[in-house]
Amino acid sequence: MTATDLTERRELAHRTSDGIEVTLFWTRSSNEVTVAVLDTRSNEALEFEVQGEDALDAFHHPYAYAASRHVRSIGRPCVAVAR
Repeated sequence: MTATDLTERRELAHRTSDGIEVTLFWTRSSNEVTVAVLDTRSNEALEFEVQGEDALDAFHHPYAYAASRHVRSIGRPCVAVAR
């Protein structure tokens, strides 16, 4: 991900439940849709790309999609994302 991607990245949806934060992102320049998951208890994170038509389903069921996709483990993020 480039610096340009970060400035063009838009948060489309966010939810938190029992210490798990799920965010749906869209990057304008690449038209890429990604789902990011953060477990705030363990500070483990992952992120994966999804097709646009699967975006909301993946947002609501991220672990089911992560199991069948190429998942980029972010590990332990050291900075919080401002909202």
